[in-house]
Amino acid sequence: MQENNRGQAESGGKKGMELAGTRCAFWLPKKNRFCANTQLNDSPFCGNHNSRPDGQWTPCPIDPSHSVLQENLEGHMKRCPLLKQVQSLTCQAFYRKGINGGRVEEEDEAVAPIIISRNDSTSCSLNDNPSSAMKREAVNRMPVQEFTKLIRRIESIHGSICSNIQDSHRLPKACDVWITKEIDRKLPFKEKHVIQQASILGNLEEIGVLKDCAKEKSGFNEPFEDNSGVSAVVEFGAGRGYLTQMLADCYGIKRVFLVERKAYKLKADRSLRQKESLTLERLRIDIEDLNLCAVESLQGVPFLATGKHLCGPATDLTLRCCLGKQYKQDETAKVINNLCLRGLAIATCCHHLCQWKHYINRKYMSNLGITKEEFHTITWFTSWAVDADHGTDLSDITECRSQLQLIGAEECGGIGNGVEEIIRNMKAAERAALGLICKEIIDMGRMMWLKEQGLETNLVKYVPPSISPENHLLVARNCNL
Repeated sequence: MQENNRGQAESGGKKGMELAGTRCAFWLPKKNRFCANTQLNDSPFCGNHNSRPDGQWTPCPIDPSHSVLQENLEGHMKRCPLLKQVQSLTCQAFYRKGINGGRVEEEDEAVAPIIISRNDSTSCSLNDNPSSAMKREAVNRMPVQEFTKLIRRIESIHGSICSNIQDSHRLPKACDVWITKEIDRKLPFKEKHVIQQASILGNLEEIGVLKDCAKEKSGFNEPFEDNSGVSAVVEFGAGRGYLTQMLADCYGIKRVFLVERKAYKLKADRSLRQKESLTLERLRIDIEDLNLCAVESLQGVPFLATGKHLCGPATDLTLRCCLGKQYKQDETAKVINNLCLRGLAIATCCHHLCQWKHYINRKYMSNLGITKEEFHTITWFTSWAVDADHGTDLSDITECRSQLQLIGAEECGGIGNGVEEIIRNMKAAERAALGLICKEIIDMGRMMWLKEQGLETNLVKYVPPSISPENHLLVARNCNL
């Protein structure tokens, strides 16, 4: 018996050695063995581990989130997983490529781009779509005196226009069933998200856009009466849609539109569709390409626009989608705006992703003396707002300004050092103070733009920074409806 086992082992060992010669030679340290895939004909490695020059890979034209070998691009274009989705989307009446992206003004086109060299071989322009790395490189190349002057201007601008941003932490009684975890269904529950969602709705109730109907019903499935003239809600950047779920549960909205470009699991859609009196439409589309005027079921219907943590330029795209001038693809004839926006509440975040070409109030920045390149520098500063420990309220205006003055004083004493070294030596609290102030300047421009459109608008801090450092909320009401 032992001899038979020994013979089988020897036979298996010979086969293993033969197979080893055809297997990939890439060593997997975590598995403590070589890759088991078959070698390519002209390489000791398999297709996954065979090294290729970066130049052979190109972003997929349909979905740039993944790359394809240049030699396989033509075939991939015919079978890309998103191909059918894109083809279906372009046939929709509400699809208009780049309609909310912002039109480049003549004065913007006249600005000469700043060129940043990279390894003396390539260059990029900050006038286009600067990445965070490009913004950082531009800041590090700034002269120290120019860097110091910019920080002093930021402090001056903030002190003159952002001195009245109030705390508005609201937990309305209408949302008690969520706050006390008495929801009558199996839904994901995280307290910090529930507090944020409840405060957003509470601020809408505070300005009179929503009405507390909790006393008029005893269960989720009982009908509500009309809610302050609002019969529909459009949630931008909806994700799984739980902000709208709370809105439907607590305020009885009967028509729901969820705008989101990505696909999510564990969505609230299934729960929302169980409400017999509620109509749900999910629009899987980028906000930049959404012509809201062409959504037939929304025409002439008073609606509420909401968004929880609309990242970077998504806030500007949403404002333009709801209130901006809509153009046809030839950009000559205006589409009749038959939207009935009753109010909006947008929690802003990720200001470091903002781009000049999308920003809703470029005129406001220009009037403050802030150029396109300085705007991108300010957006990069905003990424520092989450550097500090937000267990303490660093978002206090007085504290921020004192921290900013400290930064300026230290930099004036370090003229001999480069900007990169000055930034490296800054404390986390100092960086966070500067980032928070820059966020408020950007959001204040958005608030002023909404006021110019005739909306009664306010910018508030809707939750404590310990709940979320991204705690600014644009809340507005259309008094003409």
